[in-house]
Amino acid sequence: MVPSHMLTILNSCSSSVTRRGFLQLGTLGLGGLTLPTLLHAREATANRRRDTAVILYWMSGGPSQLETWDPKPDAPVEVRGPFGSISTRTPGMRICELLPRQAEVADKFTLLRSITHREPNHPDASHLVQTGYHEPNVQFRGQIFPAQGSIVAKLRGANQPGMPPYVCIPDAYFARQGFFQLAAHLGKEYDPVNSGGEPTFRFTSPVPSFGLPADITVTRSDDRRELLRSIDAVRRATSPGVQQMDAVYQRAFDLITSRPARDAFDLSREPLALRERYGTNPWGRGALLARRLVEAGVTFVTMNHYEADVDWWDDHYTIEANIQRRLPPFDQALAALIEDIHTRGLADRVLLVAMGEFGRAPRIDSLAGRGHWARAMSVLLSGGGMRTGRAIGATTSNAGEPATYAYSPGDLLATIYHHLGIDPGQMLPDRQNRPVRLVDAGSPIRELLG
Repeated sequence: MVPSHMLTILNSCSSSVTRRGFLQLGTLGLGGLTLPTLLHAREATANRRRDTAVILYWMSGGPSQLETWDPKPDAPVEVRGPFGSISTRTPGMRICELLPRQAEVADKFTLLRSITHREPNHPDASHLVQTGYHEPNVQFRGQIFPAQGSIVAKLRGANQPGMPPYVCIPDAYFARQGFFQLAAHLGKEYDPVNSGGEPTFRFTSPVPSFGLPADITVTRSDDRRELLRSIDAVRRATSPGVQQMDAVYQRAFDLITSRPARDAFDLSREPLALRERYGTNPWGRGALLARRLVEAGVTFVTMNHYEADVDWWDDHYTIEANIQRRLPPFDQALAALIEDIHTRGLADRVLLVAMGEFGRAPRIDSLAGRGHWARAMSVLLSGGGMRTGRAIGATTSNAGEPATYAYSPGDLLATIYHHLGIDPGQMLPDRQNRPVRLVDAGSPIRELLG
């Protein structure tokens, strides 16, 4: 077995063995290990990391921890809210009574209940959670740092040729709604491919962002590619914006002409019984599509559980009616996705994370809702090779503060990068070309990895 400190050095080496690499190896006391053995260990580690993937089930608006994964059944009614709790397959773990399907697969996920931060408004909190950076009043400034999916697109790329590295289902939406899911200064070539929406979604295209208009065939697209290649070379060399668009057009063409990509986006290829198990609604179809995409070679998928003005998780008013409407399809979709990841042998390489930007206030207010609450939120994680069937962290009796060790959004984001084989301390240039860490502050959560 190769020592962990040796693998660290090997993983940091380039594909060729440099003089510096030989000098480092010479100081290790190799004993009976040969260079081919070491190179094979490095290759095996790289291969293990190369095909890992993440599904982010994004619950924009801030889901209530009390009405999902951190109920307080013994608290006064104004704290515990209108719903009871149920036991799960994990001994001692209770969740909201409206999540019975998730209760049945609780042995296949972990709850992280003590995430906390200090950003009580949607845009600032969403930017922090999705990029790792706090930027005050970001809604008036536009996205400042790249989203995690765009970082992954740049540093990892797709797991399979012909597939996009980063997809948003159904769309990246608008930053003003808290969807900071674009590449920012990294460039448009690292923006997500949008899967396309359904009639029930607003602000979305009905076809994937690489889809063809009805009157354009692949042959005509090939003609367009030839036209694109004929763009004046000097103008492209002197205009970074045009270079970026060239890369975007090339990606779109590659996806249009890629049979694996077209097939991956086609839910009709799944058995009807499985589609029904996920749910015949946008959330069920979106979750199933997310599984199909990571299985086909997409590295990072964001599934947005959101419908403008109708169904997002910002429950300031009538939380009881909102939760009664929202949780059954959410329960069905997420439970089916968790079970599918495990039964299809994806649990080691695919990490599923379900979360929003913050939690909700620990008391039902005069509007029969709960206000924004950043000091405590819950996150569900499944797969990723992690040990499951447990809850990590706990909150106070009203779910308002961490009662145990508190974790930050940066810690969670660092854990996601770690699963993908990306060092969260790695540097990338910002808008001023200054080197900055991928995550401003945070480190992988040992309790999740152990």
